[in-house]
Amino acid sequence: MIRFVLMVLALVLAAPVAAQDSLPPAPYAYRQLDDPTLEAKAQRLMETLRCLKCQSQAISDSDAPMAGDMRHQVRTRIAAGEDPEAIRAWLIERYGDYVSYAPQNKPLMWPLFAAPLVILLLAAVLLRGRFRRPGPASTPSAEEDRP
Repeated sequence: MIRFVLMVLALVLAAPVAAQDSLPPAPYAYRQLDDPTLEAKAQRLMETLRCLKCQSQAISDSDAPMAGDMRHQVRTRIAAGEDPEAIRAWLIERYGDYVSYAPQNKPLMWPLFAAPLVILLLAAVLLRGRFRRPGPASTPSAEEDRP
């Protein structure tokens, strides 16, 4: 009986997850824009956006339903005359910085770029102290030897 309840519970909980995949694709998910100039602009933008489900493919190359929805959003907004950078900003705001292959320069990121330089400087100082040649040995002068 417990097994049956667990199976029913698993099916009930899995239904919302499968619902996304069972929906028909968005109109512009797999259909290009009629204007070749606008489609080229949309394609350039889509190649710089990461599929959040695949994580290693651009949305232009991914077959994931989420990537299709993102392609639809990009094409719809390009057709409406929106600037590609404004669309990128909107997608970053909605999905986070990870969606863009082009990293944003933010003040929060400077430690990420400064850390390797600090480590190299620290290593140079430590190695310099470790391999420094000792100076000439000081010998006591003749005057100091006299009582």
